[in-house]
Amino acid sequence: MKFEKSKDDLVCVSAVRTPFGRFGGSLRDIDIYDLGAVAMANCMKRIDLNPELIDEVWWGNGDTTNTKDPYTPVVARQTMIKAGIPPERPSVAFDQACISAMDAVKYGGRSIQLGEAQIVMAGGSTSFSTIPFLLRGIRWEGKRHTSFLIEDPIIPLGYKDHAPVAVDSGNVAIEYNVSREEQDEFAFASHTNYGKAWERGFFKNEMVPFELVKKDKKGNIISQKELDIDEQYRNDISIEGLAKLKPVFGNPTCTAGNSPGMNDGATAQILMKREKAEALGLDILYTILTMSSIALQPRIMPVAPGFAIKKCLDTVNMSIDDMKFIEINEAFACVPLVSTKLLSSSRFMSSDYTEMVKEASTQPILDSDDAKYKALKKILNVNGSAIAIGHPNTASGSRLMMTAAYNLKENGGGYAACAICGGLTQGAGCIIWVE
Repeated sequence: MKFEKSKDDLVCVSAVRTPFGRFGGSLRDIDIYDLGAVAMANCMKRIDLNPELIDEVWWGNGDTTNTKDPYTPVVARQTMIKAGIPPERPSVAFDQACISAMDAVKYGGRSIQLGEAQIVMAGGSTSFSTIPFLLRGIRWEGKRHTSFLIEDPIIPLGYKDHAPVAVDSGNVAIEYNVSREEQDEFAFASHTNYGKAWERGFFKNEMVPFELVKKDKKGNIISQKELDIDEQYRNDISIEGLAKLKPVFGNPTCTAGNSPGMNDGATAQILMKREKAEALGLDILYTILTMSSIALQPRIMPVAPGFAIKKCLDTVNMSIDDMKFIEINEAFACVPLVSTKLLSSSRFMSSDYTEMVKEASTQPILDSDDAKYKALKKILNVNGSAIAIGHPNTASGSRLMMTAAYNLKENGGGYAACAICGGLTQGAGCIIWVE
């Protein structure tokens, strides 16, 4: 397929992120407003864009207990003001779990297409390290301080009325014949590919080093260093070490090794129409052909990226064979693997979307072509993904898009499909093009 450019195309002119910190790592003391502001400010600085030109901000943020103002926070607004965007600009912070930062691009794009904005900042931020413990139910009970029950809201990570996401994902992996061994191999490849990409300087395209400064009570600097690598990455990873890890929460296949961490980080992108970018003399990083936002039965999360990509391909009448690369978030290793099995099924790809949703809701779709599956795996997450990079969940969707774009730029342009799953089987996807 040959994409025909238009002055009304939705394009991205800048895309940057912070390094992603480990849980309790270098970014553990960074306020969530400051973390996001660093990404926003550097996104504008990258293209020397006057903050006055930003018309709206769309910002993914899935937790507010860790803010300075947990009852009435306005995370997007406080972040944008710190980043230097004028306070007269409207902003939205919203929570769609892990798909938030990708859908932030979609919602911001809608504003542009509706004529309500010309230039939009979109992205997201997450800080797992600053999430506090909870004391529930004591406001009206008059309990003595010695009888408080302290709850950790992120252990186990999931939804209280449903099984932990690791349990659902591990079970779906078995249903789709994705073995524990294949997941460990995929996790190993994620770290290996990330290490190679980092060594050749690939992540300098998207990652702005984070300046870490510690001061004493008098404001004097006592230490200063620069974080320029994602802390989740391990250069000593081994298949043997991964195989020794036990599955978490009683699921059959998902371990701490073939899953991402709970990470800290922020991503930011600047969007506008092609006509506006050309008028401002800005280089276009990538063009968005289409985006999708989907939802299915709550327990089948690993299939969501496959469905999101299928919906995108159907919309623009393209084939998975048109894609030079695929980026699917490694929420668990089984997620990109299960979704890639769907994408390698000719029946799934050629059938009506709604009919496939009905089928997947009751039984696994198991007619993938093995040769096709292996071929697609070769273009999947070629620079590593969340298992090595980290997964600050409401920031990750934007990270996938920029990684895909810079990868296409490095490899002569073309098309890429990006997708991510979210809590209780939400999904977001997009097709991007780099000239």
